[in-house]
This record gives sequence, structure tokens and C-alpha cells, in this order.
Amino acid sequence: MRRARPGAPPRGTAERALTSVGAGADFDDGDDFDDGRDGPAADAADGREPRPGQRRQDTEESRLWYITLSVSGAETPLKEVRRGLEQLAHDHPFLLTSRYAGDHAEIRYWEEARDLHDAAAVALRLWGEHRSTAKLPPWEIVGLEVIDRDTYHQRVAEGYGPPPAAPVGVHPY
Repeated sequence: MRRARPGAPPRGTAERALTSVGAGADFDDGDDFDDGRDGPAADAADGREPRPGQRRQDTEESRLWYITLSVSGAETPLKEVRRGLEQLAHDHPFLLTSRYAGDHAEIRYWEEARDLHDAAAVALRLWGEHRSTAKLPPWEIVGLEVIDRDTYHQRVAEGYGPPPAAPVGVHPY
């Protein structure tokens, strides 16, 4: 169905159409119109896209990913590195732990994302997006590991995970 403004289009333009944009999964538009369908399942069975505000049942849910981001660069005073990482932890409250030295650092945290690609993309932007606001050193990302929750727990159970005594927070190597 195509929605358009009633009447003649404005002078000097082709026909203008209004476009519907989905409002999100939790939006209740109060639409009391019953078209005889049973929501997203019926839409999918009919081969139609769900109405705005509805989700298909086969939509992939978000998952938790354990991120380890390694950065490195020119020697920087330890005090500045620590202050920057503490500010990053304040700005990005999901950071679990950061370890640092004068020329490198490692950040570990959980990220919620649909899939590995999304989690990695967010992780790769983290350092650059917070570099100026947290006054982080101008280091580059030199390593990234993204694992799912099950793999993380399996590694911990086998003794290969992060050290169990590593406290949450910002710590020197």
C-alpha cells in the first residue's frame, strides 16, 4: 500500500509520497484496527513484512560477547594512561578490567550485540571514539578477541580464562 498526500502535488515537483518508518519493537501505536491477521507470525506466513513496531519471530536476539581489546603505541607517562583508562571506564560503564603499562594496555569487558560482527565493530570503535573525551594516548589497536558467553565460561572452567583473582578496575601490569 502506498501512502500519499491527498490533492495535487506541489508545483514543480513530481508526486510526493509519505514513507512509513518502523517505530521499534516496544512501540504501541494503539492501532485498534483488526485486519484479521494474527500479528508477525501471520505476516511472515503471508510473505509480508511485519507492521511497524512488530518483530518477526525468527529475529535473532542479542547475545553477550566477551571482548579483549589490546592497544599499543609510544611511551606515555603511567599516570596519564591510568587517568585515561579510569575515565574510559566511567564513560563506558561495562568495562570490567583494564591493565596498562607505559606503551600498551588491555581492556576487557562484556558487549551486547546481535552477532560477532556487530560486537567486533563496536569494540574497534571504542578506543577511537573515546580518545579525545577520555584523553587516551594516541595508540592504535593491535589486538582484538571476541568470544561468546559459552566459550568464555568454557575457558574459565578449563583454567584458560582470565585470572580469577584479577579484580575489576584499572590496574598496572
